[in-house]
Amino acid sequence: MSIVNEFEKIPTTCISDTMQGLNNLDPAIKPLKDEYRVAGRAFTVKMPVGDNLVVLKAIREANPGDVLVIDAKGDTYRAIAGDFIVGLAQTLGIRGIIVDGAVRDIQGIRELDYPVFCKGTTVAASGKAGMGESNVPISCGGTAVHPGDIVVGDADGVVIIPQAAEQELLKESLEKLDKDIKRAEKVSGKREEVIKYLDDFLLK
Repeated sequence: MSIVNEFEKIPTTCISDTMQGLNNLDPAIKPLKDEYRVAGRAFTVKMPVGDNLVVLKAIREANPGDVLVIDAKGDTYRAIAGDFIVGLAQTLGIRGIIVDGAVRDIQGIRELDYPVFCKGTTVAASGKAGMGESNVPISCGGTAVHPGDIVVGDADGVVIIPQAAEQELLKESLEKLDKDIKRAEKVSGKREEVIKYLDDFLLK
């Protein structure tokens, strides 16, 4: 099983905890549906505000299984894409789109049942002057993202796992998840265990 698939099973909250919350995207970047979850290698996009031609270029260049991570400078007035462009990405096997910005045609995108994470929706389209860069280091939602980093998103938000540390972070995340599960099982529905846990925690 690939390391991406391993990370896909782990909640973003757990992954974030192993990195002390340092590689989380802006919490305003959320999925269009709470049930959306995505994990894949980042194919990065740096676009000027209101010019999305580079997004089309990235869709053409990205590999199946990649996740588009788009730095749109946080702009929520002009959409980086609508349902037609998002549908192109889906057809070419891109796993999802994460953007520090907005999309439009929200009903159409939801009908695609395809993971899109963004700051919101708008009615205004972008132009296509042709500026921007793809597959370069970017800052998205206040976090550095390099091509090939693993990106994981769910209802709580989006985290970036730096490629150089991914094996160690996977190990730590799995250990944290196991610890969290055992802790919950120990106290679930047990009044005395809950009181003991709280007392132990508060007396540290």
